[in-house]
Amino acid sequence: MLPSDVCGMNCFWEAAFRYDYMKTHPSEKMHLAVVACGERLEETVTMLRSAIIFSIKPLQFHIFAEDQLHENFKDILDDFPYEGKVNYTLYPITFPTESAAEWKKLFKPCASQRLFLPLILKNVDSLLYVDTDILFLRPVDDIWSFLGKFNSTQIAAMAPEHEEPRIGWYNRFARHPYYGVTGINSGVMLMNMTRIRRKYFKNDMTPVRLQWGEILMPLLKKYKLNITWGDQDLLNIMFFHNPESLYVFPCQWNYRPDHCIYGSNCKEAEEEGIFILHGNRGVYHDDKQPTFRAVYEAIKNYSFGDDLVHSLLQPLELELRKTMHTYCGRVYKVFTKQLTKSVRDLYARRSKGR
Repeated sequence: MLPSDVCGMNCFWEAAFRYDYMKTHPSEKMHLAVVACGERLEETVTMLRSAIIFSIKPLQFHIFAEDQLHENFKDILDDFPYEGKVNYTLYPITFPTESAAEWKKLFKPCASQRLFLPLILKNVDSLLYVDTDILFLRPVDDIWSFLGKFNSTQIAAMAPEHEEPRIGWYNRFARHPYYGVTGINSGVMLMNMTRIRRKYFKNDMTPVRLQWGEILMPLLKKYKLNITWGDQDLLNIMFFHNPESLYVFPCQWNYRPDHCIYGSNCKEAEEEGIFILHGNRGVYHDDKQPTFRAVYEAIKNYSFGDDLVHSLLQPLELELRKTMHTYCGRVYKVFTKQLTKSVRDLYARRSKGR
């Protein structure tokens, strides 16, 4: 663990599973990483709670947080009834010394930390990174299983930024290359980090392919005046030049307000429900999108061990019905469809285990 948020390159490097394998090694942990700064403690803890509720295989949390948040995380997480299936490690926020100031102020404080995870967690083979404003409505195991669907060239998986190009940001406003038709969103990012560390990336800066640790700073220097969404833009540029390296999963694995505030445009969620909810735009904490806030409050207030039907699903259903005056509220059933199935499956597993 590093002593501060900025250290020398040697210190930086020192700081620093695929699904088919896990099927034959069921005790192998799933690794989940999050970066928390500022006022994101409660939001992060609520995300971790949602991961714990439904997941089947053991979880290893990698929590990158500002130093002043570490004790708060310890006090809360040590009080969770893990039942032996969850462990966590706290890390400081850290960037290479010579460019620490630039990386730290890029987009939001600490956001670009995620770019350095393959270099810091160098003994971790595969990792699911999520933003603090993520809620899991089905087991982490299910998105983890996408690792087994990667072909030989794919190193990461993300969802599109938009489903509908008419409201897309990248295709209308971007001043840099981006992946696909509407770009990709990095709030939920599944990574085969062994492949990331080994890969040599095509780029528009040099005819020589560069490895992950070599390409980040040159990309920032070239595009820093043209990027709006910080590290997500850099990832879009990288996968624009290396499209064969990305596995794209459907929108219900990263469901955001943009999927319903202008009318429902995530067909997969309409059919199967939302699998992972992403409350960007601060919607968990204001009254602009009460459907998102209702789900967040329900999971935040749920006590481990309580009956999920009476303590989570039924109160949530009542709150969601109050939101039908909004576009997202009109499709509120997509917010409970998968969640209801996850609860049913969880109780079925418990029954079989008796």
